[in-house]
Amino acid sequence: MFTGIIEGLGRIAALEERGGDVRLRVEAGTLPFDNVQLGESVAVNGVCLTVIDFDATSFAADASNETLSLTTLGRLQAGAPVNLERAMRPTDRLGGHLVSGHVDGVGRVLSIVEDARAQRWRFAAPAALLKYIAKKGSICVDGVSLTVNEVDAQGFEVALIPHTVTHTAFALTKVDDAVNLEIDLVARYVERLLGERSQEPQA
Repeated sequence: MFTGIIEGLGRIAALEERGGDVRLRVEAGTLPFDNVQLGESVAVNGVCLTVIDFDATSFAADASNETLSLTTLGRLQAGAPVNLERAMRPTDRLGGHLVSGHVDGVGRVLSIVEDARAQRWRFAAPAALLKYIAKKGSICVDGVSLTVNEVDAQGFEVALIPHTVTHTAFALTKVDDAVNLEIDLVARYVERLLGERSQEPQA
């Protein structure tokens, strides 16, 4: 599990095709990395990946075809900036919201508008995901926990404070860029529970 609070900004060092899928080498950049362990989870632009190899400044992770098809990882090039977060520990503060690292779909940046010192970002989202996105609810975009300000039939809007922009890959993200989206876990489980109740036999 993750929190959506980005711990470091890294870069894709290399993407290597292996047996039909891809092995990524990720430069850790500003991510605290001194006690990394084999097999631990790291969210890369919101995608939960398993560390299979590492050195002092980078780690390797395999991305399956399922991951490549449902996220933006397969579209990244060497040198692309990525948001990084290591898995949360039981003693960590939950500064964002509970994030699984299991991306639900790919969205797109529609607009970026200056708003005093902040910025208003508008994203397009797949229709199948929009029903889970609520005003003042939580959404994870490229691994960043954000609060939804507005939502309509085409997409949703969030506000990014200067700290978020300068300490994440959003600083280099442009209009029309693709982004990974993960809906709030609560919305997913509520739908599941309501679906089960609707199928129960009526007395």
